[in-house]
Amino acid sequence: MDDETRPNRRKMAPKPLDSTRIEEMALAYVARFATSAGRLEDYLLRKLRERGWDGEGPPEAKVAAIVERHVELGYIDDESYARMKTGSLLRRGLGQRRIAQALGQAGIDEDIRAEVMPGEAAAREAALAYARRRGLGPFARRAMPDDPMERRARREKEIAAMLRAGHAMGAARAILEAADPQAAQDWVEEAREE
Repeated sequence: MDDETRPNRRKMAPKPLDSTRIEEMALAYVARFATSAGRLEDYLLRKLRERGWDGEGPPEAKVAAIVERHVELGYIDDESYARMKTGSLLRRGLGQRRIAQALGQAGIDEDIRAEVMPGEAAAREAALAYARRRGLGPFARRAMPDDPMERRARREKEIAAMLRAGHAMGAARAILEAADPQAAQDWVEEAREE
């Protein structure tokens, strides 16, 4: 059948959520994704906005009760989630500022964020990994230009990339100004020895 001969089918609006359906959605979400209490709450509230509520009582109270129960049962552990997320972002080469931002967006409590923040050695290792992956500073895939203006413009772009990745200015400069890859690695090793 081509488009002209197909009968017109209207999309039916999804049925509003009730207590049973929203609990099933919450369980399916935590079974499928590693998540935080804040992320689960955001997901359920978004689904309520999209589909509406057909249950008893205020839907926000129901969502809060579901999230609390999942935390009590151990399906959600914000501290474990924060540690996992921090490790993942460090391996990608992202810095402390980006990690704090990601954990904040996930609704992780300030105390937990402070506890899982990487130390100086891990932050330096992440900066090194980022520079290596992106081909910045001593890991550049092309030679530094001879023209001082072009050299400066390229260095500014590299610093901006490191800062956007969440690294401190000092770490960005230390990596990018390293004479060679070994000097950058030595800078990271200094923090491990302290």
